[in-house]
Amino acid sequence: MFDQVNGLPVHALVLHAAVVFVPLLALVSVVYAVVPRWRPRVGWAAALLAIAAPVTVWVAVESGEQLYDRLVQQGMRGPILGILDDHMNFGRLTLWFSVALGVATLVMVFFTLGRSGRGLPRPAEVVLAIVVVALAAVAGYYVFRTGDSGAHAVWGSGS
Repeated sequence: MFDQVNGLPVHALVLHAAVVFVPLLALVSVVYAVVPRWRPRVGWAAALLAIAAPVTVWVAVESGEQLYDRLVQQGMRGPILGILDDHMNFGRLTLWFSVALGVATLVMVFFTLGRSGRGLPRPAEVVLAIVVVALAAVAGYYVFRTGDSGAHAVWGSGS
């Protein structure tokens, strides 16, 4: 399922969705957390990205593992495997942090959007906003590290 589509590696087809959706989730979740007056405008986008970003990262990770297995079966050896192992480890971290950011964002949206009797006490809202901002920074960092290591694996270091 995650190996190929019409002879092309699924990983090459889906990784760009993760590279776009995770930073968008990070941006929108931070805006949602720190600018309460914008919450009605960005709440649905935050909720949708909180689901879409981790799903796209999961598909990228699964398809990347399939591609790695295919390359090893075709005889790939040497230092490139170490580079790909680092890339895969960054991808797994990106998955976990994007899931954590997605969950924290969904919790914040649930408890703050519309405030229909389920609002959080102000201190809890501030703590949750800090958690969202921190997770957004870490998820953004790891999506960058994953993409950078993947680009180095494919295109070389350029030096």
